Amino acid sequence: MSAEEYSMPETEASKEYIDFFVEELKSVYWAEKHFLKIFPKMHKAATGKVLKQSFEHLSPRASLQLERLEQVFELLGETPKAKKNLVIEDLLDDLRVIPDETEKGSDDRDTTMVLAAQKIASYEIANYANLVKWAQKSGNEDIISLLEEALSEAEETLETFSSVSEWDQGTKGNTAKEMKDDEKIIAEYDSVNLTGKNKRP
Repeated sequence: MSAEEYSMPETEASKEYIDFFVEELKSVYWAEKHFLKIFPKMHKAATGKVLKQSFEHLSPRASLQLERLEQVFELLGETPKAKKNLVIEDLLDDLRVIPDETEKGSDDRDTTMVLAAQKIASYEIANYANLVKWAQKSGNEDIISLLEEALSEAEETLETFSSVSEWDQGTKGNTAKEMKDDEKIIAEYDSVNLTGKNKRP
């Protein structure tokens, strides 16, 4: 089916509404594209094992989010475009300078990175929650479903970083045997919380 067959229903206000919706999509799309660039750098800078794994898994998550947004653009009959998100730009700047302003391998660096990542995830959740609400008004079930999956993914990211510091702190100072046990725990945690649960439809 063509994109027009999926697009939002035409009403008197639909043109203005869709234009506003698309502008918000562009802003979120910009954010996800920049997440994809910065997460590998944060993975390299992190010290804690679970924190490193968390940033490692965020790159494929951002790729999946971009795919979902591109599908939404397509369903609207729009070409995917990015518009600078000034709030996310500031949050990313805060995250980007952490490796230069903290000591390598220090608790301060990891803690600050976790806090910055939580702020980003919280703002991402707010963006997707708003997009879902606007999509629900449109009545387009395909768009609603894609954005609900994106929202769920963002919520999982926040949950991940809310747990990271506890897991990493629990592994410090362990014996070799305990570290092996911790690796098993981390693997289980990884499979439950860090792998993407929402696959592309």
